[in-house]
Amino acid sequence: MAAGNVRRRVDNFITEYVYPSVSNDVQRQYLIKPGQEYISSLPLQMILYFNVFFYPFWFIIEVVMLAEKFSQLPLIYKIVVIAILTFVTIIEVVRLLAGYVGNLSEKAPEMSGFWLLTLFLQLPLILFLLLAEGTIITPIERSVTIVMMIFIVLELVIGFFAMLYLFQYQARKFHMRQFTNLEEIDNPDERHIACANPAYESCHDS
Repeated sequence: MAAGNVRRRVDNFITEYVYPSVSNDVQRQYLIKPGQEYISSLPLQMILYFNVFFYPFWFIIEVVMLAEKFSQLPLIYKIVVIAILTFVTIIEVVRLLAGYVGNLSEKAPEMSGFWLLTLFLQLPLILFLLLAEGTIITPIERSVTIVMMIFIVLELVIGFFAMLYLFQYQARKFHMRQFTNLEEIDNPDERHIACANPAYESCHDS
């Protein structure tokens, strides 16, 4: 009980002060109610939060360093690095938004999109910037890109388990809802009595 209260307070602090606008939109859209079980991953949300603040810092350093060494790069690397930075920026905005919404609102499609974008697009692009010696990687670029890679790896690992638990929870919830509907069909008199109570939600869902 105490652990549950602590987690609830931490979750409320995170959603109210770290993501106030996202939290309010999610609560209004999905009608999160008091007493409802929350399965959002707090570690994943914290990593996403720090990732949001670190990314502009990483991007500024990459652009400044690119401007410094631009004249020394071969033409092919000039085009490739500019294209990668552009794609990374677009993907980062989309995947972080999907991660926020998917984790806070406990939506499997958004969580899946976030994880797949991280694994198949963002990870290879960041690896290229970290390992491609032809781009004349400076020490500061390598340092901030390593930190960026740590964020991505942590998001992949923690996001995988958060997504797996979310899928299991959604499947369990679906089966429980089916079982409840079968009970209501087998006991129509009890359903009629329960529907007289305004707090009985399944009457409004059906």
